[in-house]
Amino acid sequence: MNFIADESIDRQIVERLRDDGHFVWYVAEMAPSISDDEVLQIANNESAPLITSDKDFGELVFRQLLVSYGVILVRLSGLSTELKANIVSSTIINHENEILGNFTVILPSRIRIRKI
Repeated sequence: MNFIADESIDRQIVERLRDDGHFVWYVAEMAPSISDDEVLQIANNESAPLITSDKDFGELVFRQLLVSYGVILVRLSGLSTELKANIVSSTIINHENEILGNFTVILPSRIRIRKI
C-alpha cells in the first residue's frame, strides 16, 4: 500500500512501514515545511492515505470537506518510538481494507475508524 507521511510522524515509523513493504512518501524527506493543504493535495494526487499526528487534518477533512483517500491520525504520545512503529504497523496490517476512505485514529488502547 502507498502512504504519505506528514512531517509530524517519526522517521522510525516511516522506516518500519517501508520494511513492511509499503511505499511511503515522507514529507520531511521530500518537501519539508509545506502547508497542510499541500500535504493533503499530495496524498490526493497519489491516491494514498495520509499518516499524521497533526489533528488539524481532521479539520481539513471534516469541516472544510477537502477530499481525502484516508487519514491515519497517530495519537501515541508518551510511548517509545519503537512501540509507536509497532502499533502503527500492526494497525495497518490488521485494518488495511478499512483504511482507504476513512479517518482512522490510533490510540494506545484502541483504534477508531470513521467514514469520511
